[in-house]
Amino acid sequence: MYVLEARNLVKTFDGIRAVNDVSFAVPEGSVFGLIGRNGAGKTTTIRMMMNIYLPDSGEVVLQGSKIGHEFRAMVGYLPEERGLYQKMKIIDTLLYFAELKGKTGKQIIKKANEYLERFQLIDRKNSKLEDLSKGNQQKIQFITTILHDPEFIILDEPFSGLDPINIDILREIIMELKQKGKVIIFSTHLMDFAEKMCDHITMIDKGKVILNGSLKDIKAKYEQNNISINYQGDISFIKNNPMIEHFEDFGNSAGIRVKNASQIQELLKLLLEKNITIRKFNANEISLQEIFVELAGSNGVNNFYQEVRHA
Repeated sequence: MYVLEARNLVKTFDGIRAVNDVSFAVPEGSVFGLIGRNGAGKTTTIRMMMNIYLPDSGEVVLQGSKIGHEFRAMVGYLPEERGLYQKMKIIDTLLYFAELKGKTGKQIIKKANEYLERFQLIDRKNSKLEDLSKGNQQKIQFITTILHDPEFIILDEPFSGLDPINIDILREIIMELKQKGKVIIFSTHLMDFAEKMCDHITMIDKGKVILNGSLKDIKAKYEQNNISINYQGDISFIKNNPMIEHFEDFGNSAGIRVKNASQIQELLKLLLEKNITIRKFNANEISLQEIFVELAGSNGVNNFYQEVRHA
């Protein structure tokens, strides 16, 4: 069942169409990824969902009805551009924003302290926000987003400025919120995060949707005849081999598509003959990063994937 839908959203700024007929549906109890490169139109789409921008045309629908001001009361929203009070103490900031959402009392104070403890900031609770690093300020902004226990959590580039340890903590909390039945929508240009976390995705490029659906179905559609490898050595020699249909090299890993499934073992044999050290060789596997590069690469949309627009 879909709880939130964007229907044919269009938004133009100074003659430039930032969002061009964008539609997608968010299932209940899911983690939904709005993905694409920087400047693709993700933030503008989110701001229309939040009623910050009014669309030129199209609408956002909540459980069958066009959203109104009541939707914002149901949402915890982490904007791309942060906006907390720099002179306010951290604990006061958290409690203030919770109170704005109608949540006060001992339980909220307890919950705020628990989140500060989890993010290793409990010893800074009485510090001013301006005394924290940008990464730590990002953690405080995230806590303010979820502290009031919203039904919908909308995160615009939530991992920005965080180190790997805190990224893992944030990811754990998001997964816990999903288990509680929350709907989580987040935008990112980082495909590995989307692949690890999302149930459904919509990929936007130059304001248009170029990929849409469940991550499981999307990967099943594109993984046929694909090989994902981790290796050591120089594999550039396979680029012009007649058995290769597509080749994306990321350094010590690569995504390769052969023309026929029967050529998978032939490719492995060739790599071993050329003394390439193979650390991982997975047939019929493709990463979201590889799909993203092909669909939204610098050369435009790959002809092989043109049918995805109509899938």
